[in-house]
Amino acid sequence: MDFSTWEPVYEAILADFGYDRPADERARDLLASLVADAPTDPYDPAPDMFAGQTVAIAGAGPSLSTELEPIESADAVIAASTAADQLLEVGVSPDIVVTDLDKHSETVRELTRSGIPVAVHAHGDNIAAVKESVPTFDLAWVLPTTQAEPVDPVRNFGGFTDGDRAAFLADALGADRLVFPGWDFDDRTVGIEKERKLEWAERLLHWLEGRRDENFDVLDGRRDSSEPIEQQ
Repeated sequence: MDFSTWEPVYEAILADFGYDRPADERARDLLASLVADAPTDPYDPAPDMFAGQTVAIAGAGPSLSTELEPIESADAVIAASTAADQLLEVGVSPDIVVTDLDKHSETVRELTRSGIPVAVHAHGDNIAAVKESVPTFDLAWVLPTTQAEPVDPVRNFGGFTDGDRAAFLADALGADRLVFPGWDFDDRTVGIEKERKLEWAERLLHWLEGRRDENFDVLDGRRDSSEPIEQQ
């Protein structure tokens, strides 16, 4: 996604949560410097990596353990955050993992060392985790990402939470169809901030399905209650 298209949405997210754009940019620059210090280039997926494929966007919600069939029947799987841990426990190896390093940096370390690509996201609230963890990864399998304006080699595919960023990544890599096991928008066990993030994830998926001219099953029955994002 072109940043000029993403930027108005990004600005709306910053305003809603009171996040600091310069902090996001500092995190981005830190990630860029860590990747630049590596002896190899970071992971760079082919833009048609998922062309013609059904891609399962595995969320880390409590329903994931009961929704493995869509994953088994999909051509590829992108795991959002700790959904990767859940999938690995049942013998499913994701094709890509999308994470901001919340809770499972050790898993990410092992994934990169086993040759599984991980889209590592830097933002203003995870600078310490990026600084501590990223140098321990095999950076040849790290796809560095930001929600701010991208600077080489840090990319911005669009999206805000790990889950919807996984969907935007699949879209950018040519996925033909997206399915969404493990998504629980109405999970009442989450805190207030997480609940608001899920609301944004829902809005962003609604925006993405409109851009793709596709109906996502995870939004069935929810579209009328979701505040739309104006198409850019």
